Amino acid sequence: MSSNSFAYTEQSGGGETAELGQEATSTISPSGAFGLFSSDLKKNEDLKQMLESNKDSAKLDAMKRIVGMIAKGKNASELFPAVVKNVASKNIEIKKLVYVYLVRYAEEQQDLALLSISTFQRALKDPNQLIRASALRVLSSIRVPIIVPIMMLAIKEASADLSPYVRKNAAHAIQKLYSLDPEQKEMLIEVIEKLLKDKSTLVAGSVVMAFEEVCPDRIDLIHKNYRKLCNLLVDVEEWGQVVIIHMLTRYARTQFVSPWKEDDGLEDNEKNFYESDDELKEKTEDRKKPYTMDPDHRLLIRNTKPLLQSRNAAVVMAVAQLYWHISPKSEAGIISKSLVRLLRSNREVQYIVLQNIATMSIQRKGMFEPYLKSFYVRSTDPTMIKTLKLEILTNLANEANISTLLREFQTYVKSQDKQFAAATIQTIGRCATNISEVTDTCLNGLVCLLSNRDEIVVAESVVVIKKLLQMQPVQHGEIIKHMAKLLDSITVPVARASILWLIGENCERVPKIAPDVLRKMAKSFTNEDDLVKLQILNLGAKLYLTNSKQTKLLTQYILNLGKYDQNYDIRDRTRFIRQLIVPNEKSGALSKYAKKIFLAQKPAPLLESPFKDRDHFQLGTLSHTLNIKASGYLELSNWPEVAPDPSVRNVEVIELAKEWTPTGKAKKENPAKKFYSESEEEEESSDSSSSDSGEFYNILKYITHILVNPISTPVVLPTPALSPSLIADLEGLNLSTSSSVISVGTPVFVPGKTHVLLHRMSGKGLAANYFFPRQPCIFGDKMVSVQITLNNTSDRKIENIHIGEKKLPVGMQMHVFHPIDSLEPEGSITVSMGIDFCDSTQTASFQLCTKDDCFNVSIQPPIGELLLPVTMSEKDFKKEQGMLTGMNETSAVIIAAPQNFTPSMVLQKVVNVANVGVVPSGQDNIHRFAAKTVHSGSLMLVTVELKEGSTAQLIINTEKTVIGSVLLRELKPVLSQG
Repeated sequence: MSSNSFAYTEQSGGGETAELGQEATSTISPSGAFGLFSSDLKKNEDLKQMLESNKDSAKLDAMKRIVGMIAKGKNASELFPAVVKNVASKNIEIKKLVYVYLVRYAEEQQDLALLSISTFQRALKDPNQLIRASALRVLSSIRVPIIVPIMMLAIKEASADLSPYVRKNAAHAIQKLYSLDPEQKEMLIEVIEKLLKDKSTLVAGSVVMAFEEVCPDRIDLIHKNYRKLCNLLVDVEEWGQVVIIHMLTRYARTQFVSPWKEDDGLEDNEKNFYESDDELKEKTEDRKKPYTMDPDHRLLIRNTKPLLQSRNAAVVMAVAQLYWHISPKSEAGIISKSLVRLLRSNREVQYIVLQNIATMSIQRKGMFEPYLKSFYVRSTDPTMIKTLKLEILTNLANEANISTLLREFQTYVKSQDKQFAAATIQTIGRCATNISEVTDTCLNGLVCLLSNRDEIVVAESVVVIKKLLQMQPVQHGEIIKHMAKLLDSITVPVARASILWLIGENCERVPKIAPDVLRKMAKSFTNEDDLVKLQILNLGAKLYLTNSKQTKLLTQYILNLGKYDQNYDIRDRTRFIRQLIVPNEKSGALSKYAKKIFLAQKPAPLLESPFKDRDHFQLGTLSHTLNIKASGYLELSNWPEVAPDPSVRNVEVIELAKEWTPTGKAKKENPAKKFYSESEEEEESSDSSSSDSGEFYNILKYITHILVNPISTPVVLPTPALSPSLIADLEGLNLSTSSSVISVGTPVFVPGKTHVLLHRMSGKGLAANYFFPRQPCIFGDKMVSVQITLNNTSDRKIENIHIGEKKLPVGMQMHVFHPIDSLEPEGSITVSMGIDFCDSTQTASFQLCTKDDCFNVSIQPPIGELLLPVTMSEKDFKKEQGMLTGMNETSAVIIAAPQNFTPSMVLQKVVNVANVGVVPSGQDNIHRFAAKTVHSGSLMLVTVELKEGSTAQLIINTEKTVIGSVLLRELKPVLSQG
C-alpha cells in the first residue's frame, strides 16, 4: 500500500498527495490481525480523500484502484458516496470509471444513485458515445419503479442514436426494464421492432436477446428481418451469434415443413428403380408432391455452416443443434467433425459437448463412427467425462467394432476409479443385450469378474449378470449356482438382493441349492439390510409354493421374524405374503392365484441409455443438460404440415439514389445501347427485334468462343478481331464509375469447372450443366453471365426446352434464354443466361421445362464468380486500400510450404478461386489483386504478403464485408494446402 502511495507522490509531486501517502504509511501496524483490519479501513479512507481531491490525476488514480478492487471481487460499496460525487466530472476518463462503478453498485445503493439521476439524464446527450451508453447502463441498473418512465424515455431515445454502441446498450436496457416492470411490455415491443430493423452487426445479437426475453412468441416481428439476420450472422459478435442461431432454430420449426421427408423420398426412388413404367406411373400418381426445400430454409442452413469453424465452443454447439433440428438428415453429418474438435477444450466444454453427442449417437450412429477412438477414455479424464465417453462408446457399438471395444472395456474395469469401473460393467451388460453375437462372451467375462478382489466390482457384476440371465435363464444354471456361493463373501446389499431374487426366480432349476440359501438367510435375517430382507421374504414365499415339504417351517420362521421387524415395509410385506400363501378362513380370493402371482413369467429388463428420450429438449440448452425443463426454456414446435405463406419474409426493395456524377463529367450512357447503330436505336422504339444486328452477333460469337474454350492456365486472353470501339464497349459493360484509372479488364483465368444443373436420370434424358465464363453479361450490367449446355441423352426428340416458373429471393433477377424448339437425340446446344445475384451466394431456383415436364433446378454461384477483374495502378490500389480499413478489412495468417508461395503459384491459386485482376507490384513479396462486385460495383482488394519462413498474410479490403469474409475463407485453404 505504502509503495503505491509513494510511487504516486513521485509522479505527481503534489503536496496534498504526499500527505495522503504519509497517512497511508503511518497506518501500517505490525500488531497482528487488528493492524491488518486497521490498514484496510485506512486504505479506504485514503481513497475517499483522493476522490475529494481537487486534482483529476488523484481522482483518476483512486478510481483505477477501486475498479481494480471490484475486478478482484472485493467489496467497495462503502465508497459509493465518495464516488457518486464525481459523476459530473468533466474528465472523460474519470467519468467512464465512475459509471463502471455505479453499474455495479447502483442497485444496492438506490437512494444515493437517485440523487444523481439528473446527471445521468444530461449524460445521455453527451457527445461521447461511451458516456451516453454508460449513462444508460447506470440508469437501467437503478431498479426503482418510480423512475420507470424516465428509463422508458431514455431507451426510446437511445434506440434512435447514431452510434450502434448506444443502440446496443438500449437493447440491453430493454431486458432490465422488462424485469422491473412487465407492464411496459407493449411499449418495449415497439422499440424491439424498431431495433430489429437495425443493419448494424453490433446491435443484432443484443436486440434478439431482448426479443427472446420480452416477446419470444411474436414470430411476426422476425419475418421481415429473417433474411437480414441470416446474412449478418457471420459478422455478429460470438455471443450474439449463439442467441440468433437458437432463435432462428425455433423460427425455422414454425415456418418451414420438415426436411426429413426428403430422405424418405430418396429411398423410395431407389426402390422403384427397376419397376416398369406403368407401375412407376401408378405409384407416382398416388405419392404426395415431392419435397422441395424453401430457399429461406436453405439460406439459414448455408449461412450457419461457416460458423462450425468458430473458435467459440458455444457458437459451434449452437450451429450443431441447428443442423440437428432443422437440416435434412443427410446433411447433419457435417457437424460431427466440429463437435469432436471441441473435445480438446476444457472439461466443462467437454462435458456439455459429450452430453449432446450422447443424445445424437443414439439415433444416428453413422455420424460419429469414424471418430470412435476420440471417445476412448484417458486416465486424466474426470469421472463425469469418463462416464459420458462410455455412454457414447456403447451407443456406437456394433458387430464390426464390438471386439475392439470389449478389449478397451477390460482395461477400464481395472481402473482405480471405482465409480467408473462400475459404470464400465453396466456398459458391458448393455453391449451384451444390444448385440446378440457377444452376449455369451460378455456374460462369461462378467462371471470372471465375480472373483475380483474389489467388492464394488463384484457387486456391480452380480447386478448386471442378474439382468442378463433374465433373458435366457434355462441355459445358465451353473452360473446361478456359482453366484449362490458368493452370498458368503458379498456384503453390498444390492448385490445380495440381486442374487436372492435370481435364485428365487429360478428356484425350480436349482432345487437343491435354493432351500439351503434360505436356511442361511434365515440365520442372518435380523442383521440384513431392508432391501435384502424383502428379497428373503420373496424367496421364502416362492419356495413355500414350489417346495413346501422342505421349506414350510423355514418360511413360517422367516415370516414370524418379519412380523416384528422395525421397518414398516417389512412388516407390511410379511402380512401380505402370509395371507397370500398360507390361506385361512379370512383369506381373500387372491390366495388361490398365489403361484401365478409369485412365479409369473417376468419380461427381461431393457438396458437403455439414459439419453434415449432427451432429444425432445433442444440440444445445447440447460434443459437438455439437466434433462428437466428449466425456467425460461422455449420449446421447439413440431414441423407444420403445410408451410405458412413465405411472402411474409419479402422485404420491399428501396431504390438507391442515382449515382453522383462529378461536376463537368457526363454520366456514361447505358452500355447496352452502344451495341446498336444510330439507325437501329431509332428502330428499337417501334420494333423490339433489334438484336438481329450483325455486329451484335459478332460479339456474341466472340463471347461464345471464349465460353466453350475455357483456358486451363493463367494467361491473358487474346484480343478479338472486332472494332476498337466495340471492344471498349464490351469491356466497359459493367462499369459503374467514371474513373479512368480503375476499369474492368479481361479475366486472367477462366476455370473449366462445370456444375450439374440437371442430371439425365432426373431430367428423363435431358441433361444440363452450367459454368461461369467470367465475362461481362450482355443482358445487364449487374448480372453474372452463366453458360448452360443442354444435352439430349435419350433416343427421342425433346421439344420446347424453356425456363418455367422462377423462385428467386427478393431483389434477384434473371434473364432467360429463348425457348429451344427441339433437341435431337444425342444433340447438344449451349445457351447463355444472366442472373443478378445481388452480391450474395443465394441460390437462384427455377424450373427447366420441356414440352411434357418441368424440373426444379437451381444455380448457386461460387463467391469468386460474383466479381469482375479490375485494372489499376499500384498507387491507386494503395489509395483505395487506405480508405477501406478498420471494419472494412479482414485478414488471416497462412502457413504453407515455401513452394506454394512462388509468384506463379500465388497468382494461379488466387485467380482460380476468384475472378480478380492483377495489380502491378514493386515488391517481390507482395501480390495485389483487384476486382469489383458485379451488382453494386464495390471494390474488392486482395493482398498476399509473403513473410519470413513459411507464412503469409492474406488481407481483403472491401465495403462488402460479408463477401470479403467468405472470400477470405475460400482463399485460406487454397493458399495453405500442399
